[in-house]
Amino acid sequence: MIRLLLPIAVILVTLGVWWFVSKTEVFNASLFPSPWEVWSGFGDEIHKGHLFDNIIASLYRVAIGFGLSVVLGVPCGLILGHSPLMRAAFLPGVNFFRSLSPLAWLGFAILWFGIGDVSSMFLIFMATFFPLVLSTFAAVAGIPNVYFRVARDFDLRGFELLRRVTLPAIMPQLVTSLRVTAGIAWIVIVAAEMNGAQEGLGFAIIDARNALSPDLLAANMIIIGIVGVLLDQVLARLVLIPSVRWGFER
Repeated sequence: MIRLLLPIAVILVTLGVWWFVSKTEVFNASLFPSPWEVWSGFGDEIHKGHLFDNIIASLYRVAIGFGLSVVLGVPCGLILGHSPLMRAAFLPGVNFFRSLSPLAWLGFAILWFGIGDVSSMFLIFMATFFPLVLSTFAAVAGIPNVYFRVARDFDLRGFELLRRVTLPAIMPQLVTSLRVTAGIAWIVIVAAEMNGAQEGLGFAIIDARNALSPDLLAANMIIIGIVGVLLDQVLARLVLIPSVRWGFER
């Protein structure tokens, strides 16, 4: 019960402080909306049909860009973890690109793909691919050698070694990495959509700013946070997979 009441109490206190500040002269009242004004902004966005359209547009771009980084990044990390030769050849480059801000690719994204879905997906891919490669490699490198010695005793090789030893051993770290990189993808899509997109939550932020509508600005910011939390909770459900649960109980 206390786990439910504490977050509710924090939310109520936050709303109270927010309302109080909005009624003081610290901020310009026209530029610092009250909670009620933001709630009205939610209603306007839902009534116009903009809110769900923008959420779907952003989620679509994230699903494609992040999905590609998972499909390609996890296998690359597995290869680096198992092959010293590949690790020596490619790990410095992976570290280099991982250190680049994904928004540094914005210019090339627009030059190569124009303004639209593909450029946003490209930015998400570049933001999440290299961290996923490194985290998968680190998880493989952290598997105790005794696991592989036992696998050799049972003559497990190739795909069977991957399925029965490597993946179950790294799944806890992999789930955590997926949650972190999904959060990065959600942050990047908002920034990417602020540069020429015609729909999406990032576009909604810029549109509200240009219209001098702080209520809609705050409403869309809250939606971004809520959707990000929901995405994280969906990925957190992966811990219910038996092999992942086994890894946590190790």
